[in-house]
Amino acid sequence: MDLTFSSLFSALLVSTIGAALLMYGKKAEKPLYLAVGLGMCIYPYFISNPLILWPVTAAMLIPLYTFRHTL
Repeated sequence: MDLTFSSLFSALLVSTIGAALLMYGKKAEKPLYLAVGLGMCIYPYFISNPLILWPVTAAMLIPLYTFRHTL
């Protein structure tokens, strides 16, 4: 596992955003936000390369942006 500053900082930032989405999804009863937040809290444990972590994060956030008015 690569334990550089950039990988640790990226994982911390992504997990913090995921925790915020998880709490918002639970409070607002929005299952998509809940699922994406849970996924963003978990997957940084398995991906240590920031060059892979950020595109995966962007791919997970696209549905939230796309469906923000319908959900």
